[in-house]
Formats: sequence, structure tokens, C-alpha cells
Amino acid sequence: MRVAASVTCDEESRKTLERWGASRAVEARLVERARIVLRCLAGERNDRIAAQMNLRPNTVAKWRGRFIEMGVAGLRDQPRPGKPPKYDVGQLRTRILKQLEVPAPDGQSSWDGATLARALDVSDDVVWRILSKEGISLQRMRSWCVSTDPEFAAKAADVIGLYLDPPHNAVVISVDEKPSVQAIERKTGYVQTSSGKIVRGMKSTYKRHGTINLFAALNVATGVIRSKTTESKKRPDFQSFMDEVVADVPPTQEIHVIVDNYSTHKKNDDWLAKHSNVHLHFTPTSASWLNQVEIWFGIFTRKSLRGASFSSKEQLTQAIATFVESYNKKGLLSRICG
Repeated sequence: MRVAASVTCDEESRKTLERWGASRAVEARLVERARIVLRCLAGERNDRIAAQMNLRPNTVAKWRGRFIEMGVAGLRDQPRPGKPPKYDVGQLRTRILKQLEVPAPDGQSSWDGATLARALDVSDDVVWRILSKEGISLQRMRSWCVSTDPEFAAKAADVIGLYLDPPHNAVVISVDEKPSVQAIERKTGYVQTSSGKIVRGMKSTYKRHGTINLFAALNVATGVIRSKTTESKKRPDFQSFMDEVVADVPPTQEIHVIVDNYSTHKKNDDWLAKHSNVHLHFTPTSASWLNQVEIWFGIFTRKSLRGASFSSKEQLTQAIATFVESYNKKGLLSRICG
């Protein structure tokens, strides 16, 4: 009868085996192999270990021998040669990135996985694997805007300075308009999809009841919004709105108004001459995002317009007024409670 080789190990290896053998986090194959070796260290025979662990004797013999030869490291799987790679992934990655800089094939506005694979004479699968690894999405899009204003730094510093360090005893107001707000009427509600999920549904057909223009002014210090709806967005409409905005401020108190470069905000010299305490500050060209009222317009659009239905311009106007009133009340409550 053949006698299995005896197994010995140092204290550190034994602790590693005991930790693996009792672990629930280590992969199951390592747990099993550690328990085999621990029984071997206890002097048990291969056939007895195999019977108790429901294994084949040659399996026990294999891991006994691997541990004797290589120690704890021998219990891990050895690298397998496998099928040699068909492509050099590093080179193919470089080729793909270079190809994306080349105009797409005639008739296509952009590259997709299939056309990339054909252009590079490789499989679709390897192209998609590399694109996925690099985090490249060929279909998702984002827009960007770069200001070419030669006075960008000075104008931006002026506006940001008003936010961070406004003049003493002065009012800072951000003003802009949201043009062509549509009064759209369509049926909405909640529907159950084929997957069983409940989602917000909107009928594909709708009625148009015209558009209105929305002016808004944000008091930077208090967060209070003042608004006005008009049929048009011409310079007289802007001046009429500004009359309402400055009406409650004493003529002796300075008012600094942040606006973008829209034409109605310019050539208001006559109006400014009548309101000498008002100073207009223009954001850089293509940088209206520096105007804080744009943040409020985003909130208003998400909460009041998206998915809404209006049977008339009057109903839309009333909805805007109600939202502004509610928004200002919530802001007041948060300031009081805060």
C-alpha cells in the first residue's frame, strides 16, 4: 500500500490555511484546498480525506503534492495558456481612437461600431469591448459653448464679484427672460408598461394654444423671484418689467442688475437716465450661465412645465404665477426655519 508523503509547514502558512478554511469571503475552491491540506497536516490519509470531503482520492493527492512542492501559493490556480489573442489590444485601441478622428463614411453623420469594425477590418465584438473599456459612447451626445469674448475675464470677474462681495447697501438682481413658453394641451397620466412598471405617460398628439414670454428677476441676497408674462419680448417689455423690479427700491439705493447680451438688454440709455441708481452688468458673450436666474429657470421648467397641460395661455400664465408665489413662500419659510 502506497503511503502519501508527509506534509509540514511553518506557522505563518498554517495560519493562512486556517483563515482560508474558515472563510466565507475567499473563493470556494481555495477554501476546499485549504481544508484538504489541513487534514494532511493532521496526518490523515488521502482516501480517508476524500471520503469525508466527498472528493476523489487523486484530487486530494494533487493538492497534497502541490502544497509540498510550492507551499500556500501552490493552492492557487496556475495561469493557463489559452488561445493566443488574435489582436494586439494596445495597437487596436490606438487605431480605433485615430479612426474616430477621421470623418465618418459617406452618408453617415458619425461612426458606429459596425462601420468602425469594417474600416479597421476587425470584428464588431473586439471594437465594442475596447470602446466599453475606454468609456467611449458613440451615440450619447453633449453640447458645449466656448466664449470668444475678448473681455471674458473682466466681465466674469465683475459678475462674480457682485455675487461674492456686493457693494455695501446695494441690491444685486439677476434678470433674464424665457421666450416662447408654449401653452400645450395634451392628455397625461400614469400608465403601466409591458414590463409592469408604472411611468408617466403623455399622449403623442397635442394642441397648441400660443406662446407667452416670461421675464424673471432673482434677488441674489434673498432668493426672491419677481416675474412677469408678456405677449412679446421687445425692449419696451423689458423696460416695463424693470420698472416693476425697481419700484420698491429707494432711489438712493444702488441696484446692480446682471443681464446677458440679448439685444433688448442693450440700448436702454433713456431708461437708465431716468433710473440713475440702476447699473447694468453684462455677462460675457456665450456665458449666460453666469447669470444665477438661469438656475431658477431650470427649476421652473422641471417642476412646472415638464409634462404639464394647458388649455389656454391664460391658464399657463396663472400656473406660472402660482409657481412663483409658492417658490417664494418656500424660500421664506426655509430662511425663517433655518
